[in-house]
Amino acid sequence: MDDLGRSRTDSYRAAIDRGGREEFPKSTKIDKTDGSLLNLNTISNDLQIHENEVKNLTPNSSTTNVIGESKNSPKISKEKQKNVDKLNDLKKEVQMDEHVVSVDEIMSRYSTNAEMGLTSAQAKEYLERDGPNSLTPPKTTPEWVKFCKNLFGGFALLLWIGAFLCYLAYTIDILTKENVLNDNLYLGIVLMSVVMITGCFQYYQESKSSKIMDTFKKLVPSYALVIRDGEKIHLPTERLVVGDIVEVKGGDRIPADIRIICATGFKVDNSSLTGESEPQSRSAECTSENPLETRNLAFFSTNAVEGTATGVVIYTGDNTVMGRIAHLASDLEAGKTPIAREIENFIHLITAVAVFLGIVFFITSFILGYHWLTAVVFLIGIIVANVPEGLIATVTVCLTLTAMRMARKNCLVKNLEAVETLGSTSTICSDKTGTLTQNQMTVAHAWFDRAVQLIDSEQLPKVVHLLENSNDNTTELALLRIAALCNRSEFKANQKDKPILRRECTGDASEIALLKYAELRIGNVAAYRAKHKKVAEIPFNSINKYQLSIHAVPQNSSVNCLLVMKGAPERILSKCSTILLEGNDVPLTSEIRVNFEKAYMELGGLGERVLGFCDFWLDKDIYPPSFEFNVEESNFPIEGLRFVGLISMIDPPRAAVPLAVSKCRSAGIRVVMVTGDHPITAKAIAKAVGIISEGTETVEDVATRRGIPVEEVDLSEAKAIVVHGSDLREMDADQLAHTIEMYPEIVFARTSPQQKLLIVEGFQRQGQIVAVTGDGVNDSPALKKADIGVAMGIAGSDISKEAADMILLDDNFASIVVGVEEGRLIFDNLKKSIAYTLTSNIPEILPFLIYILFGIPLPLGTVTILCIDLGTDMVPAISLAYEAAESDIMKRKPRDPVRDKLVNSRLISLAYLQIGVIQASAGFFAYFWIMADNGFMPFDLFFLRSEWDSMAINNVLDSYGQEWTYTNRKILEYTCQTAYFVSIVIVQWADLIISKTRRNSIVQQGMANWTLNFGLIFETCLAAFLCYCPGLDNGLRMYGLRLSWWFPAIPFSILIFLYDESRRYLIRRYPGGWVEKETYY
Repeated sequence: MDDLGRSRTDSYRAAIDRGGREEFPKSTKIDKTDGSLLNLNTISNDLQIHENEVKNLTPNSSTTNVIGESKNSPKISKEKQKNVDKLNDLKKEVQMDEHVVSVDEIMSRYSTNAEMGLTSAQAKEYLERDGPNSLTPPKTTPEWVKFCKNLFGGFALLLWIGAFLCYLAYTIDILTKENVLNDNLYLGIVLMSVVMITGCFQYYQESKSSKIMDTFKKLVPSYALVIRDGEKIHLPTERLVVGDIVEVKGGDRIPADIRIICATGFKVDNSSLTGESEPQSRSAECTSENPLETRNLAFFSTNAVEGTATGVVIYTGDNTVMGRIAHLASDLEAGKTPIAREIENFIHLITAVAVFLGIVFFITSFILGYHWLTAVVFLIGIIVANVPEGLIATVTVCLTLTAMRMARKNCLVKNLEAVETLGSTSTICSDKTGTLTQNQMTVAHAWFDRAVQLIDSEQLPKVVHLLENSNDNTTELALLRIAALCNRSEFKANQKDKPILRRECTGDASEIALLKYAELRIGNVAAYRAKHKKVAEIPFNSINKYQLSIHAVPQNSSVNCLLVMKGAPERILSKCSTILLEGNDVPLTSEIRVNFEKAYMELGGLGERVLGFCDFWLDKDIYPPSFEFNVEESNFPIEGLRFVGLISMIDPPRAAVPLAVSKCRSAGIRVVMVTGDHPITAKAIAKAVGIISEGTETVEDVATRRGIPVEEVDLSEAKAIVVHGSDLREMDADQLAHTIEMYPEIVFARTSPQQKLLIVEGFQRQGQIVAVTGDGVNDSPALKKADIGVAMGIAGSDISKEAADMILLDDNFASIVVGVEEGRLIFDNLKKSIAYTLTSNIPEILPFLIYILFGIPLPLGTVTILCIDLGTDMVPAISLAYEAAESDIMKRKPRDPVRDKLVNSRLISLAYLQIGVIQASAGFFAYFWIMADNGFMPFDLFFLRSEWDSMAINNVLDSYGQEWTYTNRKILEYTCQTAYFVSIVIVQWADLIISKTRRNSIVQQGMANWTLNFGLIFETCLAAFLCYCPGLDNGLRMYGLRLSWWFPAIPFSILIFLYDESRRYLIRRYPGGWVEKETYY
């Protein structure tokens, strides 16, 4: 619990019990200087309160619920129990008492001494016991296993089975027939080639394997300053052990988890660990029961920003907080992506249809008197005919093309399947700092002359005359003067050509914001500082809560120096007796103090960090140029100063985020903020970007508006909630689920990395497809667990990038909207592509079935089927990936993963039983047309197969009594197969055009997809090439057709177009009607 936690727990306990809500009492103020929470009425007692709180703490006094655990979890195998227990332990909140016990007890516990440190013998013993201070890498999946998964997993397995069956059928043919065609052999080879090529391609695309642990290792500092045997030595961090006394200073990385013994102006950057956007003060005092929020702990791999500290090592290696996060992120198993589940569902569906048809016709063959081996060949043939050989390549290429398109829009996809997952997303759990905000503190408001002024850093005019007149008493100029002088931050060298707001700086984030603000307003702060040299300084510390500096004032007759001070507003105000108003010094009256408190409350309520500013001119007679200022004895005034004003800062939202959140809401996607930052700040940013929409209130907002206690508010009146991490810690899975269901707009604040993970799992248990965005180490477990993890490419840590499935190269949350649209588009287009591809299955399967049932010469050969699936259909199928979105793509809700499958019964019905039957009719019409043209009337072909295929019979009679030799019969058969093939190509013209849209008319959709237009031309030209190219009559058994034989299929193609246009018209005309329910796929 943070500084606010215990002071408000009792008054809020009832509210928490009713749903985990947390907000802040109306009188609560933020001390933006150090990130703690203060009450204006109890400022003077704050240190005593902390002291009393610490006395009341006991080690491990709080219990932790693992939200992900279910009371009725199903039993799992024993070999997995150990890993599950380990993972559940990692999911628990950090439990330790080293921050609440006394330093003496810590020293006793680890047998160490603050002055002498450990002895070498002790260190050697501890190192042998605990191991090196490094992260143990987890077991990784060998590359050959990953390669095999791509080669044999999912859809590829179906093709391998098909290839095996082809070889089996070929073997049976060799054993039972004298003259064996090599069709099944060729088909088996082609199937193997397809699966191997696509498997290698997928492996190549995904070869950037997850190296999360290696990335964590980069965070380890190489050396640490340690006290051993009473001497200070530099040791490799791997040799640190618990009990070591270490010294750290600004610029260092913390080498292990340490308990602070003493500190001077020490601050650490915890943003990558906790999400707090500003450096956090560290001191020897315990200020919170929560180890992640107390000031007397510093954590492994976080950065020391400024000051110095001495501490004792309490955890090393895997036992550190960072070590737990590292193992949690790397040990989590990412579940199957939605598209992987859809492909698995499709495989089951196709396999079921293939096996059903195969068995039915195997039995039918027996009934018709075929030999059992012949029946087995028929069984295999029917199963293989159901396998869409080109579909795996089509899906892979479509996903790759979309990934390339997304990369051009600054979305880098690491996993091809993640392309579609983002489009399926129903909930986005977004980090705040660096994702929704710029991760750059910026001056937002200033209060002076009794008025709050909005500061727009992009449009600040300069007031250069400040440099010319140091005694100018205009209030804003006085405020700028203090901001420029009482400031230790500086611009890095060689950046004059860069815009001021983009320049890199050294120093504290808040001071950097003030420096840029002053530079924008007065220009060349460095020159102004050089002119007003610093002669004395009291750095900020958590006890004084102010920073003071004294500067020389050259060429002034009455004053020698200027004293400037900034810090916690109430502390600064308490040191002032006057205030500068419109250029005049006036006494600080009670009315002005009320005005000050109102402004402070207003700015603090916006989630902004507020600082107070004051100054004092030091008279030359009292403080001559030779005067020596002593900061230890304070031989200068620190009371009775002149208050000038307030400046508030905030990490502002990215400009494009509000529109992006609005688009997500329109698309039915819920955006939830999950941050480690402060609840007030989180709520303010959530309102600014629209996560908490305008007019939506929390229970506390309702209570404040109506002037009643929180407990009296009807929960149904609130549509938003801010859940504090301390409240989340008290929830079980059911309470979390209730909160998620009850409040459409949620902000989770002060969350730990483990809690972020449990929040993601909570949404997933409700059947949500969850996307997580983040940039810090603390986000990595949630990124790994999410259905799709999205990391920031610029500001994101290496760990977050490795854990994520997608990286936003421009760090722009708005790019997610582009990704969602592309994901939905590729799902729609994959459906269209599959519908187009599956439609030709029926005209490929029926010839074989009719051949078995009615004994006619085979209308379509195996090689010809390959020419369709891997030849004429490939480019058109892929071209559908380029199809533009239909008008409603970002207006509809996320797809229902249960009902809206990639391949569902409605798609199968349309492709097989409607369009497919028309296509088969076209093929058979052309087949019988050419047979009749050559003397064989349709009814004379029935049960002619045995004579037709016999090489010994050379006098088969046609309908006109003409004799046909075996060779002539086969030429006619292959010519008919070629005509059947051309007919399929012609009806596929219409199928391709109708596949462009599932709901809109073609007139609405248009023909602007030039890749698809090229596909139409390509398949036609390829068909013509295969028909008329010399030599292919031997290789592919394709024979040239008369021009008139191209036309029989055209009426069927027109029929398909008109039929589907009518179907889509009825869907639009009668939404929700029978036609939509039965045919809208």
